[in-house]
Amino acid sequence: MEVVAFVGPSGTGKSHHAIGVAFDNRCDAIIDDGLLIKGTKILAGTSAKNEDNRIQAVKRAIFTSDDHAQVVREALAVSNIHRLLIIATSDNMINKIVGRLQLPKPVKTVYINEIASKAEIKKARYSRLHDGKHIVPVPTVELKPHFTGYFADLPYNIFSSQRKQEKEADRSIVRPSFSFYGKLLIADSAIEDIISIIAGKIEGVQKVTGIKVRRRSDNSKGIVISIEIIIYYGEKLFAVTKQLQSKVKEKIEYMTAMQVKNVNVSIRSLALKK
Repeated sequence: MEVVAFVGPSGTGKSHHAIGVAFDNRCDAIIDDGLLIKGTKILAGTSAKNEDNRIQAVKRAIFTSDDHAQVVREALAVSNIHRLLIIATSDNMINKIVGRLQLPKPVKTVYINEIASKAEIKKARYSRLHDGKHIVPVPTVELKPHFTGYFADLPYNIFSSQRKQEKEADRSIVRPSFSFYGKLLIADSAIEDIISIIAGKIEGVQKVTGIKVRRRSDNSKGIVISIEIIIYYGEKLFAVTKQLQSKVKEKIEYMTAMQVKNVNVSIRSLALKK
């Protein structure tokens, strides 16, 4: 099976263009927000739009749950899919989905700005931010058994006798419940508390003396974490700091759904074990 990636920031119209991109790249199935879609049918998965908040929605979309990932892997194995389109907000998210579903790396990546104009992207962002609308590339009659949220108006009548060609298949618009809750903010102090707990469980770390969380100013929306620690004398410094870096990145990304760009660890001093 070959994989094609379709990447763009949240709310830029990826799902709206999904059918066209799949058609142009000869993809016979789509992974979108936790769902495996083939033609106009949902073969497996659970919609991320069905979650209570954005963090849980992101976890659902990257198949964090073992049961969710296993169900989709089994469906992929028996569905005779030759080329799969995976929709994600970043290259990093693509890598996570590919890893969780045990798929090969993408043979091609299509970015939203390559196929949509600035005006189209702006309109999609407005619809997402102001109306809370999310498009799922299947008919409403297929989507209803899988989704319990609010259904908005359809782009066109799915029962019309003038059927669109496959490239412009039916799409449904839904409003997930979390889209009405406003913005979800994670304070730096919450991240700092998580890091302190993680560091306290790393053998060899005597205490954490300082933590700084810096939000990146570019479009990657990742965070940079700097940690200052005291290590017990006699410990392997490189091994301890490497383990701390790995655990902090893993747990922060898992618990907050925020991308961690860098974890910088500084050793302030050494302490003797009592």
